[in-house]
Amino acid sequence: MIRALLLGCLLLLGACASRAPLPEHTPSLPLPLQLHVQRQLQDQSQDWLLVVQAEGQALRWSLMDPLGIPLARQRLVAGQWQADGLLPPNPQARELFAALLFALTPGEQLSDSYPNAHQQGSQRRLEPRWQVDYRQALDFTLELTDGPRYHITALSAEATP
Repeated sequence: MIRALLLGCLLLLGACASRAPLPEHTPSLPLPLQLHVQRQLQDQSQDWLLVVQAEGQALRWSLMDPLGIPLARQRLVAGQWQADGLLPPNPQARELFAALLFALTPGEQLSDSYPNAHQQGSQRRLEPRWQVDYRQALDFTLELTDGPRYHITALSAEATP
């Protein structure tokens, strides 16, 4: 009984310790956003679509595969993630969403939202977790420590048939 309680406490502490950082103040983003996410891990690459939109005071994050099948949906409400829909929990997607929120935070809001962030030239990082290299505002590479690398680009509003 005591071992089970200790194990439960350790798992809970581990979950809290690995929780992705969120901004102290939710930044103003140009919403809605439609992003192409290319995930690269070793020799494998995956393409996804991410839609970020305002929903009242919440930010709704919807990640889909190229066929439009939902992979993850979360709402960021008052600094807390909430499941959105019937999809199972997806900690990797939640980490990606948190890292993208960091990457999408406008430069003038960075120090208020993420006091421990560092920005120099076209690079931004939040040690020891994330590093962002910008080509343009909505064309950047996001690297997660001990994790995948993502290339993020804006989807064109003009779809070509």
